[in-house]
Amino acid sequence: MSDTLAFERDPRLTRLDTSVVASGDDGGLPYVVLADTVLYAEGGGQPADHGTIDGVAVVDVRRMDGEVRHFLSGPVTSEQVTVELDWTRRFDHMQQHTGQHLLTAIAEARFGWGTTAFHLGDKISDIELDTPGIRAEQIRELEDAVAAEIRAARPITARRVSPEEYAAAPVRSRGLPAGHTGSVRLVEIAGIDLNTCGGTHCASTAELEAIKLLGTEPVRGGTRLFYVAGVRLRRLLGAHHERSAELRALLGAADDELVAGVGARLQQLKEAQRALRDVEEELAVASAEGLAARADRVLVAHWSGRGLPFLHRVARELDRLVPDRVVFLTGGEGDEGAFLIAAGEGAAFDVAAVGARVAEILGGRGGGAGRVFQGRATALSRRDEAAAVVLDS
Repeated sequence: MSDTLAFERDPRLTRLDTSVVASGDDGGLPYVVLADTVLYAEGGGQPADHGTIDGVAVVDVRRMDGEVRHFLSGPVTSEQVTVELDWTRRFDHMQQHTGQHLLTAIAEARFGWGTTAFHLGDKISDIELDTPGIRAEQIRELEDAVAAEIRAARPITARRVSPEEYAAAPVRSRGLPAGHTGSVRLVEIAGIDLNTCGGTHCASTAELEAIKLLGTEPVRGGTRLFYVAGVRLRRLLGAHHERSAELRALLGAADDELVAGVGARLQQLKEAQRALRDVEEELAVASAEGLAARADRVLVAHWSGRGLPFLHRVARELDRLVPDRVVFLTGGEGDEGAFLIAAGEGAAFDVAAVGARVAEILGGRGGGAGRVFQGRATALSRRDEAAAVVLDS
């Protein structure tokens, strides 16, 4: 395998003919090691590239035991192979990673904030800064400064230097990996930053297109700063615009009225829920009064579309009105629903034993304490059979 792989020599190379030098299986996933590769192995906060080897999907690329392993969705049998890169994914990673370098350099130069971590996510990325907080005006200032350097189209280059050259250069670095030997790879944004990095980057800051800072959150005594760059930013803006259009149609409001419109609808919903609770309370009391008027020792009733909270409210009211009765209540639609068995203080009834039998008949589970047994049912169509068990007990 070459000391400098193709993705490092030319990060825009998307296709390569090479040979397989080793193969194996790791946890049921086949892999190959190649003499050279255009696929970047995960590292430094940048995810692995995807692509194909002889048409077989590469699902991961990792550096392991001194070699670069390409994990595949299936086996590759040829010794001479063609590797093809998923360029869309690679260029996205180049934009986000280069964006991190630029953000990190300007945050340190302008505010003295050091970067302690970087995460390139599927949708948004972030850097962790060693400052306990960032004010809104500082975010705007940082974003404006980054935009100015993007417009300046500063060249971005990568090169390898000897350990001696590295030690003498004004490099921003959190240190080399433990056990590192040999040359050191440096990535430079002309006039802005010189940093150790093994990842892939844009050719100039202009290729970033734009960076938007999305907000912050505290983390480990510092601050996590979220951002998107390039194509992601355009797609994010497009998604927000489509969502706003849907909200405008639903609410009949302009963009600048959407928040107020949603707030008004939520308030209406709260009021409707409050009114519904009042109606359900009245229905539960009225239902209990109607049942209490019966002369039956066991009171049986079912309500479509009602759940356990409603059954409990009816049972509590019945316990107050007729404490010498037993109640068997069910609620739900079709076969799915809930059941409740309760015995008043004046009723001699083994709630636990009968409840277990009823739960079995109704295809559910249940439990309870004292004089109440409740549960979920998956066979409510058998409630007459269950009621017969309660009546006969």
